[in-house]
Amino acid sequence: MDVSERISKRKLSEEVFERLKHMIVEGAMKPGSPMPSERELMTRFGVGRAAIREAMQQLANIGLIEISHGEKARVLELTPQSLMRQVDESARIMLSLSHDSLEHLKSARIFFERGMARAAALKSTDEDLKQLRETLEEQRRSLGDAEVFIAADMRFHTRIAAISGNPIYTAVSEAMLGWLKTYHGEMLIWTGKEECTLAEHEEIISHLAAKDPDAAEAAMVKHLERSRALYVSNRQATR
Repeated sequence: MDVSERISKRKLSEEVFERLKHMIVEGAMKPGSPMPSERELMTRFGVGRAAIREAMQQLANIGLIEISHGEKARVLELTPQSLMRQVDESARIMLSLSHDSLEHLKSARIFFERGMARAAALKSTDEDLKQLRETLEEQRRSLGDAEVFIAADMRFHTRIAAISGNPIYTAVSEAMLGWLKTYHGEMLIWTGKEECTLAEHEEIISHLAAKDPDAAEAAMVKHLERSRALYVSNRQATR
């Protein structure tokens, strides 16, 4: 063992964390590969088990590794989706504690999706439009089944974001829709508004097909402004 690798600083777990993070970022440990065992790392760095476990937990907290009980931890591939998952639980808690936060998220979604609609109008291919129409038909077939209808609705909007070709946009779309789904007022869904949703989705597709970004943006804003009332806080839903 190279004695220079031994750690003598006070915050041992932070030193271990920094060294392991460097190894992962620099490619010494590839995505999907197992991490060395705790005993191997203890020997390599000359520290105790507690420092190794704290460092490993830090790596897991930022999405660099996955820790499974009874198995070696594995290096994860960093993707926009994995990065957004790191803030998922915190975002849900924040939204549950503040009505203002939920309203801000609704507004942010409209700001985001109006831009995605414009981009999709300029970039959409025949295959993109085909997939959007297939998702719309799936929604029509699922009338009466709230879970399937909402899942297809989320795919419709995420697919529009994906047309941009930017995976960060797709990940942001998936995250925002997932957070909003928690606050979807079920009592408001089945009042005839599902037919309105289908008509609005069809209108959006028609403007994308016509390569008209202004009309696509206007149709998206109209759709989201109308549907934002379906997302209510837990406190509102129980009144």
